[in-house]
Amino acid sequence: MTRRSAMCQLGWSKCSFLLCLAMSAAVFLVIHLTKITPSEPSTPTPSCRPFSAQCRAFLPVERTEWHRRDCQIESYVSDNELQCSDLMRELHFITRPLSQEEEEYSLAFILTVHKELELLVRLLRAIYAPQNVYCIHVDAKAPQEYRASVQNLAGCFENVFLSNRSETITYGGFSRLKADLNCMTDLVASKVDWKKVINLCGQDFPLRSNLELVRYLQSKEWRDKNITPGIKQPAHFRIRTKFRHEEIVGSHVALIGAGVEKDAPPHNLEIYFGTAYYALTRAFVNFVLESPKARDLLEWSRDTYSPDEHYWVTLNHIKEAPGNNIRGRWEGSVRAIKWAEHEGTLHDGCHGRYVRSICIYGMKDLPWLIRSDAMFANKFESQFLPEALDCLEQWHRNKVLRNARVPIELSWLLATQRKYHDEDMSPGGVTNKN
Repeated sequence: MTRRSAMCQLGWSKCSFLLCLAMSAAVFLVIHLTKITPSEPSTPTPSCRPFSAQCRAFLPVERTEWHRRDCQIESYVSDNELQCSDLMRELHFITRPLSQEEEEYSLAFILTVHKELELLVRLLRAIYAPQNVYCIHVDAKAPQEYRASVQNLAGCFENVFLSNRSETITYGGFSRLKADLNCMTDLVASKVDWKKVINLCGQDFPLRSNLELVRYLQSKEWRDKNITPGIKQPAHFRIRTKFRHEEIVGSHVALIGAGVEKDAPPHNLEIYFGTAYYALTRAFVNFVLESPKARDLLEWSRDTYSPDEHYWVTLNHIKEAPGNNIRGRWEGSVRAIKWAEHEGTLHDGCHGRYVRSICIYGMKDLPWLIRSDAMFANKFESQFLPEALDCLEQWHRNKVLRNARVPIELSWLLATQRKYHDEDMSPGGVTNKN
């Protein structure tokens, strides 16, 4: 081989090496830029449900198309082989306190669930903060696969756990009240120094960020008080507590015979009527679990109808109860609910459908919800008008991150966004996909 040909071969080898090096550097740069530029997403997962065009009115930044990033929620929590770090990242859980104000005021949550695994995950990640603590009560009659998936989810967090005792919950029954008390017993034993406890069901969704919840519960009006909206028991509700009822486990609650009268309430207590949902101080929870009056009222309530709608509010009108609200009525913005009987007076009608006189929300209900000063909205379904929750969830996460006092991590984003141009829009205002 001549010296010239050898040099030529060496030159080509060097050029090839440099070319490969340049191409590798270019690929690395593209990948790196893709990771740090959330506003320029790759093609969204085909199975992701697109946001409704009506949702743009509730999201910041006009002329932007949003793409949901998570579409396989149930498969994540059902996978026994999945690493928890992957679950928290891929399902976009916020993993750090977003402000010192929140870090110093821990909350406790009770979640009572029996179905709708996806809704549970979306609710938990919306309210999740590492300084809080969460007790999940899974109905004893829920399928074993469901319980196992919820256990997988809870097992990824030190501050999330399943209640040590599960009740077979009956609508309107004592078992529903007992589920909350089971979680309260577990929560008082928690190492987390929580200040107030809030109870939820699996079809709720927050309207306030965790920071807004903390500020509301620490406001002058509620700083040292329990929130149990309700009034003295109206005459037409007295049948619930005047006559004995029987809980047909897992089915329904019925009057015993033609109407067997109960004894008067213990300790000459006056019975109140209110919501089953609350925000209670830790001192009040201790009172509920330890006070003879509370225990006697609990025992008396076993054969009443829907005792959770009188138990908390009645105790909160006892003089010696910590954080009591003796003069309280319906004050306290706990739930935004569209009841069928209030249509045309307190709300503009249900744009989804009524189930047991409660509205399952659709997209056109969102303006009413967003204007509400309530802490939570009830209720949603994953298979019926799911785009309403998609939109509300993104609106809520945007608000949460907007108020954060720490740098935002990319994994906390539920959706990515891309600017669109006029030519991308159809005459009806919907983005063209051609």
